[in-house]
Amino acid sequence: MIKKLLSLTIFSASLFAMGGPSLVETSKIVKSEVNPLQEFVGTIKFDKKSVLAAQNSGVVKAINFEVGDKVKKNKTLVQIDADILNAQVESARANATTTKKDYERYTKLLEQKSISQKEFDDVKLKYITAKSTLKELEIQAIKKQIKAPYNAVVVERHIDLGEWVNAGTPLLTVVNTSKVEITFNIPLSVVNGLKKDDIYEIAVANSSLKARLVAAIPAGDKVTRTFPVKFKADIKDEFVFDGQEAKVSLSKNGKTEALVVPRDAVIKRFGQNVVFTVTDKMTAYMTPVQIVGYLGDKVAIAAEGLEEGMDVVKKGNERVFPDSPVKVLNK
Repeated sequence: MIKKLLSLTIFSASLFAMGGPSLVETSKIVKSEVNPLQEFVGTIKFDKKSVLAAQNSGVVKAINFEVGDKVKKNKTLVQIDADILNAQVESARANATTTKKDYERYTKLLEQKSISQKEFDDVKLKYITAKSTLKELEIQAIKKQIKAPYNAVVVERHIDLGEWVNAGTPLLTVVNTSKVEITFNIPLSVVNGLKKDDIYEIAVANSSLKARLVAAIPAGDKVTRTFPVKFKADIKDEFVFDGQEAKVSLSKNGKTEALVVPRDAVIKRFGQNVVFTVTDKMTAYMTPVQIVGYLGDKVAIAAEGLEEGMDVVKKGNERVFPDSPVKVLNK
């Protein structure tokens, strides 16, 4: 960390030598009453998890996946032996073609009144039966192919090549990793302050997710007096695990006095929240802060060394480095 700060200081000094101080706008740190945040720990669960089963009996002829594979929707994952069924389909298709020709020929003959209505009806029934039989066999053949119901990751394999399976035998388990549900058990006093469909920031490992509040379940734990609150989030570049820990900070009852700054004054540096204050010598001083609560477009913070009345950078801080020179535009 010291080496990084030293490098940044040298870099900012070079910038000053080349182009002068960074142009910034500042705001005074004030004190105000806020609802402090409380951190809760929850659990991630994939929004969709499916156990794919055989739809009819047969021998497993092909397995087109490995556990951990990402598979596209409609990809054939397991093929059940369908050689006999395929032969039946071809026979039924030929029969359907023949009966169709007979039906078309008899239709013309009926129009010419060369045959009786009964003769025509008998041929028509054979054609309808042949079409129905072909359709049924084609559906059975399709069901010999077990396909991915959506873009997914294979998490379990339940069968081996050459194994006999019956209808309903579990073959594999897949999950949709692009959407997750996150559940927290929260006291009622905090639940009452939440709003459905609001977006909350949830920490997962070293990243954060924007999650939507979907429900507060009115079935609490009688021992802890907490209630399940569910959030849903889309996963983009992050990689998460089913059952992984997640954290969210929510406002709790009871107000406390804290230092308040504009939200834009708090930025991320070196994986932590920081603010830049401006010294009398017009240089930037970086201070790590803890977020205590939110007040609209302002944020309550706690940090050693900060006091009410100090100037904090609210615009231009993305270009500021520790101990770099600054020029305040709104003085």
